[in-house]
Amino acid sequence: MDELILIQPDDWHLHLRDGDALATTVPAAARCFGRSIVMPNVVPPATTVEQARDYYERILKHRPAGSDWLPLMVLYLTDNTSPEEIRQAKASGLVFGCKYYPAGATTNSDSGVTDLSRMDAVFAAMEEVGMVLQMHGEVTDEDIDIFDREAVFIERHLGHIAERFPNLKIVFEHITTEQGVNFVRASSQNIAATITPQHLLYNRNDMLVGGIRPHLFCLPILKRSRHQQALIDAAVSGEQKFFLGTDSAPHAQDTKETACGCAGCYSHHAALELYAEVFDEAGALDRFEAFASKNGADFYGVEYNTNTVTLRREPWSLPDQVAFAGTQMVPLAAGEVLNWRFIA
Repeated sequence: MDELILIQPDDWHLHLRDGDALATTVPAAARCFGRSIVMPNVVPPATTVEQARDYYERILKHRPAGSDWLPLMVLYLTDNTSPEEIRQAKASGLVFGCKYYPAGATTNSDSGVTDLSRMDAVFAAMEEVGMVLQMHGEVTDEDIDIFDREAVFIERHLGHIAERFPNLKIVFEHITTEQGVNFVRASSQNIAATITPQHLLYNRNDMLVGGIRPHLFCLPILKRSRHQQALIDAAVSGEQKFFLGTDSAPHAQDTKETACGCAGCYSHHAALELYAEVFDEAGALDRFEAFASKNGADFYGVEYNTNTVTLRREPWSLPDQVAFAGTQMVPLAAGEVLNWRFIA
């Protein structure tokens, strides 16, 4: 097979950032995707419908002329989020989910939830109105090894939330472990998961052996090869519970290459092509459209996109750098050769 024609895919998890960053990130998101779930961890975070609407308008100012791409907005949950705000978000028609960050878990998450037990009224309101809960599934306790954060979160919290709110739709975001895959598979149809290109393409050896590669540092962090394989198996399985979510997160090169480098991988320069490499290697190109274009739309209850996109088998080299907000960043797989290229 030398050409793939797919229903236009969607990205069900990405970071556009704000301000000058939007001039790079918005056109990149619109390059091949029809819609994108936009993470709300900007500064200040989008915790209200009004803030989400203002962010939406800032984003649209950078949408390329003639593009139909749409940002799907998300509210940032805090200890002070009210059930009434959830109802207003649903009524707005603008907000498609609410994001749970454990306080301090990742970039711009300091305002996140400090105690999940205080969120019952909010989760009940979300269940009532049919709002999707997007969960960054990690604990942040200092005594928990960073490589075990996801597994402990499942054991301590996620299972109990799913039991208490059986009709609440939950996306277990950017899963990274075999335990995450198994939990999603064993749960009801109201539990699904996004998978990133970096967690499919790399494991922690790629990040640490032979010298630290800061541009592979992301949170949740890359795990062992057995976890990577479990993610690949899930992504290419054709199962409806797993779908595309890049978690593309831009950071300037000088903020990554420091003694305290920030977490995040930028993949929107070649997101669809990076995923295609995984499916091609697994002999599963016939199941790529489901993962990229159908499963997420089905879970969120929206129609498939009416446009199509074309990928061609054509070797090309990824750039070493990408211009970003007056400086540059190093994208995921910088300088590597890919075998698939987005044509139109």
